[in-house]
Amino acid sequence: MRYGVIITGGDSREQVELARAAESAGWDGVFTWDGIHVGDDIAVTDPFALMAAFAMVTERVTLGAIVQPLARRKPWEVARQTTTVDRLSGGRLVLPVGLGAVDDRGFGAVGESVDRRERAAKLDESLAILDGLWSGEPYEHRGAHYAFPPMAFTPTPVQRPRIPIWVVGIWNRPRSMARALRWDGILPQTGPGPLSPEAVAAVRAWLGERRSLDGYDIVVEGVTPAGDAAAAAAAVEPYREAGATWWIESNWSTWDVAPQRARIDAGPPRA
Repeated sequence: MRYGVIITGGDSREQVELARAAESAGWDGVFTWDGIHVGDDIAVTDPFALMAAFAMVTERVTLGAIVQPLARRKPWEVARQTTTVDRLSGGRLVLPVGLGAVDDRGFGAVGESVDRRERAAKLDESLAILDGLWSGEPYEHRGAHYAFPPMAFTPTPVQRPRIPIWVVGIWNRPRSMARALRWDGILPQTGPGPLSPEAVAAVRAWLGERRSLDGYDIVVEGVTPAGDAAAAAAAVEPYREAGATWWIESNWSTWDVAPQRARIDAGPPRA
């Protein structure tokens, strides 16, 4: 199992310093998040600019933004942005994607569709476009939401055949799970509340019946204590045993730098 941490808040320079600290403390991944407007009192940073900065102050950790709702972004621009970060980092980017929160003001408040079916359709088209443009070969797309003649994008990402794509998969929804099945990893969800190890095991079994899991990531989020390494490791161990390949430390209850730094400096919850 590998261990990542989401940096939730702080000034941009503070977040870059937290990324540097996370690598020094032994974490395997450093992640940000993708928002437009979460609340009037919450500072929001552009994820691609931030990940580019993370890339320049780290050498080893995986980078990404959990999660990116592609329905509100132009996929050809995302192809350029992700390629740039992947190349800056020497091939360390992953792309976690989902439909986005229903109440995200980055959709409804600025005229983006809040319809989940439309978001899902745009997400599927966007992923196909990214896969095509990342190839470096001429790619043409004719879909319900996006269309363009053949285009070849260079340079290509460092990672081949593509930057890994992790997809939010809702365990009781066939279409959502089928989408996760097609790509390179899953962020499984079962509804409100934390995911149980038993649910992770069930998700892994379902996936394993339908595809090879070699190189496929099962990514779970949670919170462990900073001051008790044994308790932190004990909390994560059932998820490792259930087949999760990543634990992402994600404390969404605070946007302050001090508690983030304390958890980062304590190191990942390895057994």
